Amino acid sequence: MSALLEQTASHKAAPHDHGVSFREALNVWVRVAALSFGGPAGQIAVMHRILVEEKRWIGENRFLHALNYCMLLPGPEAQQLAIYIGWLLHKTKGGLVAGALFVLPGFLSILALSYIYAAFGNTGMVEGLFFGLKAAVLAIVLQAVARIGRRALKNAVMIGIAVAAFVAIFFFSIPFPLIILAASLIGFAGGRAGSRLFHVGGGHKGADNPLDDRDSALGEETPAHARPNLAWSLKVSGIFLALWLVPVALLLLYLGPDNAFSQIAVFFSKMAMVTFGGAYAVLAYVAQEAVQHYGWLQPGEMLDGLGMAETTPGPLIQVVQFVGFMGAHRNPGALDPMLAATLAAVLTTWVTFIPCFLWIFLGAPFIEVLRGNRALTGALSAVTAAVVGVIMNLAVWFALHVLFSQVLQWHGYGMSVSLPVWQTVQLPALVLTLAAIVAAFRFGSRIIPLLATCSLLGMFWYLLGGRV
Repeated sequence: MSALLEQTASHKAAPHDHGVSFREALNVWVRVAALSFGGPAGQIAVMHRILVEEKRWIGENRFLHALNYCMLLPGPEAQQLAIYIGWLLHKTKGGLVAGALFVLPGFLSILALSYIYAAFGNTGMVEGLFFGLKAAVLAIVLQAVARIGRRALKNAVMIGIAVAAFVAIFFFSIPFPLIILAASLIGFAGGRAGSRLFHVGGGHKGADNPLDDRDSALGEETPAHARPNLAWSLKVSGIFLALWLVPVALLLLYLGPDNAFSQIAVFFSKMAMVTFGGAYAVLAYVAQEAVQHYGWLQPGEMLDGLGMAETTPGPLIQVVQFVGFMGAHRNPGALDPMLAATLAAVLTTWVTFIPCFLWIFLGAPFIEVLRGNRALTGALSAVTAAVVGVIMNLAVWFALHVLFSQVLQWHGYGMSVSLPVWQTVQLPALVLTLAAIVAAFRFGSRIIPLLATCSLLGMFWYLLGGRV
């Protein structure tokens, strides 16, 4: 407690006028939302490029500090990072706008694709579109891993933590929360001991000359509205708890627990509290429950929904919207199937993302005021390093399923490893992916042209009679 009071006292300087208008920020958040492809790694990289490198609104260390906190929370860390930075810039309304806009393009895109899927099925042209987009997304994710890694892995200790995290989850299937706990304890001990190796931005600067906090628009001081305020925290917590849980309670009360809408509300509310480590950490469980227990999806349809989420802007966990859509479409009750599916998509999105605002508005003031605390900074820095390893694992997982039609699970020596069946390599996917990687890494191709080109090539391959 004394440490918190000392940190609070050290941030009593006059508020820093960052000079960023709400209108200008609104335009930037629209741009960030439109470019938020490629999963969390790609989305975080887009925000870093725009907010830190281009606009210079927030410094490198502050950006990583906020990211470290978001990594510890359930839910999509990229959206929560947008809420955090929007809140720092323009208080509660800034966080609300940044977070809502981050989800909106993905919601509308997946809703449109879900209409097509429910009406026409997974047609060949749609398969060709997804085929091309997946190749581009894989290149974008790999590029994003490289960008985030360069900034988070500043020394041998951080690299070691990232490698250890990758080995733990890829080879031994150790649960993500245990990896994060181990990394945070190591970082806490190192930071408390005063080691510079566990300080955000510590070690060598590298070639990209990161933006210092004091040179950013926000500056290095804590804004007045970002300091801990117990009354405000209790008020905002009550509001968002009510927005989240009251609709769930009303559905249970009026429709009963066996109704599809009630089941969707309860199930995805639980998911919102356990989605640590990104969407992949829970997608297997979601797919199992949706297919075997609730009957919302047919076998294999979860991968179709994942393809939609991978190739549209917004958080990857948005795939649950497709699950809810199909669940209500097949169990509409007295409603028209498409109307029921649309309402279920809105409901699923609501109970999945409303908690994200709660976690940020409740905890960010306390995390922000402790930005100079060495022990906490060390713990959060180690967590970010571990997450780089976890994201690399996700990139490998995605590559295996994009480039090979069959993947086997090998067990032995306490390990469980996904291995490709080399004879099933998909040469068109390999060629298109390599071309996308060259375009992204060698020529610096922008996200939208890369996605558009690959999607057109995928559909062209289908029209030529190619199998996807």
